[in-house]
Amino acid sequence: MNMRSIISAAACALIAVSAAAQAPKAPEYEFTVVKENPVTSIKNQYRSGTCWCYSALSFIESEILRTKGQEVDLSEMFVVGKSYRDRAVKYVRLDGHLNFAAGSSFGDVLHVIEDYGIVPQEAYSGFNYGTEMPEQNELDAALAGYVRAIAQNPNKKLTTAWLNGFDGILDAYLGEVPETFAVNGTQYTPESYRDALGINADDYVNLTSFTHHPFYESFIIEVPDNWRWDSAYNLPIDELMEVMYNAIDKGYTIAWGSDVSENGFTRDGLAVMPVEKKTAAAGSDQERWVGKAADQPKEEVKAELPQEMVITQEMRQDGYDRKTTTDDHGMHIYGLAKDQNGANYFMVKNSWGETGKYKGIWYASDAFVRYKTLNIVVHKDALPKHIAKKLGIK
Repeated sequence: MNMRSIISAAACALIAVSAAAQAPKAPEYEFTVVKENPVTSIKNQYRSGTCWCYSALSFIESEILRTKGQEVDLSEMFVVGKSYRDRAVKYVRLDGHLNFAAGSSFGDVLHVIEDYGIVPQEAYSGFNYGTEMPEQNELDAALAGYVRAIAQNPNKKLTTAWLNGFDGILDAYLGEVPETFAVNGTQYTPESYRDALGINADDYVNLTSFTHHPFYESFIIEVPDNWRWDSAYNLPIDELMEVMYNAIDKGYTIAWGSDVSENGFTRDGLAVMPVEKKTAAAGSDQERWVGKAADQPKEEVKAELPQEMVITQEMRQDGYDRKTTTDDHGMHIYGLAKDQNGANYFMVKNSWGETGKYKGIWYASDAFVRYKTLNIVVHKDALPKHIAKKLGIK
């Protein structure tokens, strides 16, 4: 069963700890890389809710590095445009009873590549509105308003023109998609370029870990951004973590969907689950989740690294059921590191530009990943054999 994932849309939460004058010195994390798999350059989704696309394409770019030894820069806005069009059709068919917003899932990217192909960034930037980085609030609002009006069916019979009108909005903002383009002197279509890169959606599996569905079976993760209703295989959390450690060790990377509303997800490249609870901040894609640096509360912190929570399967389920674990942000895990105490951290490539202490990289502790992961997508060969056998994956 091929898997596409869910992950959804949008970004992260943090509390940058700022010590008061009389407070002890904040702890300094010292990381040593254990394993670091190749990734492409860090991008910036800027003012767009397209983390799902940036992270999934980063993952696919690493897959091409792994299989072809070739570094490519794929067009996020090609995928975003095709995704929006497919969603508009489904939204109208369902009379508006579907989430229509900027967020989506990893599986959406795989669907688009499988159905339409892919193009390089140099052939299609998708910035046809006078900026050099994504600024899509206006586009999102225009598309949402348009499909809401169409779904109301004011003529009591849809015309044959409405989808052309939708395409016109996309083309005005993103530009017309090229039918052909050249890469290193060779002409491609989006479909032939996909095939040349060797991208096969059937090679990837979507995995999650919740108790409201049986383990070792697949189910549709019930989050709004999973508008394609893709399924994920359900594993106990210990086995999901085993998959992640095995993947990194064997040279694979991971598309990672996570809640980032916890205070332990910081502006300075940390994602930890300290025992002490702190107050969350709110703010815009980056600021929406992590707040402005100047807005962060000052708190007394210990000089030593904080003790982290012990995460259980029951805690994960409680967070999902009570909506303290939601589908906030898609990122790309590519390595493993240890702190000065020997604790494990996953190395995470984000899509907020070269920001923070580690220039766009986050270090996510085992406890954070264990607690806040919504789902992952990996190559099926990254699964330990005994887990693949339980899932019936060959």
